[in-house]
Amino acid sequence: MLKLSRQLLRSSSAAQAWMSTAPANFEPGARIFAPYSIYKGKAALSADPLLPKFTKLETGDYRVERRGVIMLTFWPSIGERKYDWEKRQKFALSATEVGSLINLGPKDSCEFFHDPSMLSSNAGQVRKSLSIKAHADGSGYFVCLSVINNAVNTNDRFVVPVTAAEFAVMRTAFSFALPHIMGWDKTVAKLPFSGDHQGSGSGSGSGMVFRQAQTSEWDR
Repeated sequence: MLKLSRQLLRSSSAAQAWMSTAPANFEPGARIFAPYSIYKGKAALSADPLLPKFTKLETGDYRVERRGVIMLTFWPSIGERKYDWEKRQKFALSATEVGSLINLGPKDSCEFFHDPSMLSSNAGQVRKSLSIKAHADGSGYFVCLSVINNAVNTNDRFVVPVTAAEFAVMRTAFSFALPHIMGWDKTVAKLPFSGDHQGSGSGSGSGMVFRQAQTSEWDR
């Protein structure tokens, strides 16, 4: 009994020590890297949220200049537990594409196509396609990226099998990140309050309602 008590005490002390060092004081402007990475036999995959870029208007307000994305990065294996980071390829998921991925069922599949020069004279020089196909037994997905670069005559293909558990992590993390890459977390954080809501006590917390520039669907 005494031995068990000592073990519990050590476990409690270790947990408290970990909790005391968990919070980090990040330097202002420092970049934070926290990718979710999946390493498999032929390739690896990581996912990172990239926040939107805002621009300041003459009125002093801000609007989204460049929307955020979930950046997927693939890189090939060159041996057992060895990967070639120099040959990495990226695919940026938009908010709508993230929604498609989140909505996938255990038997569903989806595919996205990107051309970075679509609206220019170089359209078709580089083509990227990302496909997510469910395993036949519903145990996970194959995440495949194909990059064809006609300018340098290369054709890269990455296939990463993702288990149902790994995909559940991606789905949950993407759902959490979605409003952030849209900039909605900033919008909601800046919403002013109004205490003139009818039917609740004036000035009370329950009487507070969000008020934006437009308060009705029909406002112009």
